[in-house]
Amino acid sequence: MATASASPDEVDEPGMETEAQKLQLSCGDTGESNSAAAGKALEMDQLQEDSAISQASVSNGGDSETEKDLVELKIIWNKNKYDVKFPLDSTGADLKEKIHSLTGLPPTMQKVMFKGLLPEEKTLREIKVTNGAKIMVVGSTINDVLAVNTPKESVQQEVKSEENKKEPLCRQKQHRKVLDKGKPEDVMPSVKGAQERLPTVPLSGMYNKTGGKVRLTFKLEQDQLWIGTKERTEKIPMGSIKNVVSEPIEGHEDYHMMAFQLGPTEASYYWVYWVPTQYVDAIKDTVLGKWQYF
Repeated sequence: MATASASPDEVDEPGMETEAQKLQLSCGDTGESNSAAAGKALEMDQLQEDSAISQASVSNGGDSETEKDLVELKIIWNKNKYDVKFPLDSTGADLKEKIHSLTGLPPTMQKVMFKGLLPEEKTLREIKVTNGAKIMVVGSTINDVLAVNTPKESVQQEVKSEENKKEPLCRQKQHRKVLDKGKPEDVMPSVKGAQERLPTVPLSGMYNKTGGKVRLTFKLEQDQLWIGTKERTEKIPMGSIKNVVSEPIEGHEDYHMMAFQLGPTEASYYWVYWVPTQYVDAIKDTVLGKWQYF
């Protein structure tokens, strides 16, 4: 019987099918591995992008908060104007340092005005400074102060020494004739035991040494004190006022009699009667300023 023999080409060699299958499987695994790696890379890129966006959002939010805490100020000194942004929670002392960097005036030589003398220990937020607020600065250089022949501090000490030797001012004849008229009906109310900043309106309803009505207007932007009567208004540079003295009125201690020394001697005193006690310190600080003691 004839036996059919297989051709050599049709005969599978041992192990060939196995190797082909392995190669196919290997290629499949490699494709899947590469696909997974690519997916992971895309995920990482997306995470980094999201993180960057998140950080930018946080950063922008912080900047926004910082902007809210800044206040725009107009600082005016010697006809020079400076537009600055300053932290609302900084103190008056911090603002003086900023003014020093702008003008060269040492803080001890500055008289800074915002509705009266700027308190150093309080923040701008506490004294209700708002955007666009004008900050007036008055001050002299060290050379100007040293050039003064008679320092104001020495004048004050001499005046106080003389006052201690005399009887109370309100008992002296020249003052009694005014005080005996009694308290003016339209004098401003007083608050005994309190200290307040200068009001935004003139102090009015008081008497001068002749018994006539007088009002005091503090023109901080011009560094002037205006003393107004029915007849005229005297505009006096605050820097020319040598001293300010005051004394409570006996029987009416919530009011003071006050004098502005316009010249070198007591004869130059301009007397004002029935000044509300809560404004006495603010008047002295505004007219004389802390820098006088330098």
